[in-house]
Amino acid sequence: MPAPVTRPKSDILRFQTHHHLRQRLVLSILSGKSLRIDNIRSDDVHVGLRDYEINLLRLVEKVTNGSTIEISVTGTSFLFHPGLLPGGSHSHTCHVGRSIGYYLELLVPLAPFCKKPFDINLYGITGEQGRDMTVDMIRTVTLPHLHLFGIIDGLELQIKKRGAAPLGGGQVIFKSPVVRHLKTLNFVARGKIRKIRGVAYSTRVSPQFANRIVDSARSILNRYIPDIYLYTDVYKGDDSGKSPGYGLTLVSQSTTEALHASECLSNNQPTSSSSNPTSTLPQTPEDLGINAARLLLEEIARGGCVDSSHQWLVLLFMVLGKEDVGKCLFGNLTAHTIQFMRDLLLFFGVKFKVTPATNGTGEVLVSCVGVGYSNVNKAMA
Repeated sequence: MPAPVTRPKSDILRFQTHHHLRQRLVLSILSGKSLRIDNIRSDDVHVGLRDYEINLLRLVEKVTNGSTIEISVTGTSFLFHPGLLPGGSHSHTCHVGRSIGYYLELLVPLAPFCKKPFDINLYGITGEQGRDMTVDMIRTVTLPHLHLFGIIDGLELQIKKRGAAPLGGGQVIFKSPVVRHLKTLNFVARGKIRKIRGVAYSTRVSPQFANRIVDSARSILNRYIPDIYLYTDVYKGDDSGKSPGYGLTLVSQSTTEALHASECLSNNQPTSSSSNPTSTLPQTPEDLGINAARLLLEEIARGGCVDSSHQWLVLLFMVLGKEDVGKCLFGNLTAHTIQFMRDLLLFFGVKFKVTPATNGTGEVLVSCVGVGYSNVNKAMA
């Protein structure tokens, strides 16, 4: 029997609390560096990892080969030794505590670096208000951002069934090709908005809800630009999941292919909070459409060539690119993005040069030298 592999303590990166858990797992797997996280909700009434976080760790075990996860008895700390990414076909039932988007945000940056093309069936909630990106946002905005780095053919996300919170019942299939190297990014011209697209969807409610959402969103967006196409996606029967719900995802595209997006979903999950009784009331379709349209205009006003929800993903692939200078124009950097830059420095030793744009809009030009990351897992043709 072979002796267990021992790693020196200096190889283990240590962090506190559960915040930014997914991004650190991604960086650990891609860099090959072990990870230890302590003080996970140690001061909460319910200490330790949540069920959906343990479910996420089980998914990591499933899609990697040779990973080890050691969780403490109280669940307030765990040690993670990353393995390799074999790819292939998988299936996973996501915990209803978080939507499928929570899990996809971990899988999307890992999938291109597998040994074989990657595909997975995910079951659970397809969209939830305010916490994670919906599957529509990932399909229409996240995946096109990967096209910037040369990941195109075979990249798709199919929505087979929709499942609103809290019971879910949705199903999506995510497929990704593998790449050896990433292209160097030089994306500094945001261009002008030329079209807006969107999808209004409903499950287990009247089909008219989707039409009402579209009409109210158009009442705002028609003042901004004429090229608008919002289509309705109504699910019935077994394909509509286990809970009623409806929502709208909007995407704007510029003359230079810069994407900005927003989304708004019905809040059908009752809360136990007595201080805010209105939080249990779902939004009307009209309110939802207007809110989504206003959020999109706010996102466009922030500027940059990249949507604020995807700044971290573009930065990660810039770091993993060839040993050349990659550049991208961003709007205001979010707190999540700034923390991700710090983590990238710890895992890959890469520093970013951040310079304010000359147009006085608050945009920043972010540049870095890639590490020349090569997919050692990729099977030879």
